Amino acid sequence: MGTWDIGPFDNDTAADFSYRVDEAPEEKKADVLLTAFREVTGTGDDYLDSDLAVEAIASAALVAAQCPGGDPVTTAYGPKKPLPVLPAELRPAAVEALDRVLVEPSELLELWEESAGEEWKAGVRKLRAVLAGS
Repeated sequence: MGTWDIGPFDNDTAADFSYRVDEAPEEKKADVLLTAFREVTGTGDDYLDSDLAVEAIASAALVAAQCPGGDPVTTAYGPKKPLPVLPAELRPAAVEALDRVLVEPSELLELWEESAGEEWKAGVRKLRAVLAGS
């Protein structure tokens, strides 16, 4: 995975995911995000692949951007097309997915713990707090 910073879209996998979001019909964009969350939460206690985790974090950032206190996604690596208003029902799914990313066995968690782990985890927790409304 090519990664250049700790943000939700600061890696090749998230940039590719943004393209997939852009290519989805407007009425299906929320489904693309929900699928990313479900792929992560569907792993249960099994090993979580880093690509799935990255897509869930990128999806969570897109949902959080529409929440009070959320930061807009302004990076050139995010979706180019504006998203429709996303259903509030995505928020708990995003929180659940982020919770799963931050517990073992999670490849992305392991990779970040080798370098800027605490800073990266703080960013994920900030997204989670926005999504949880706290």
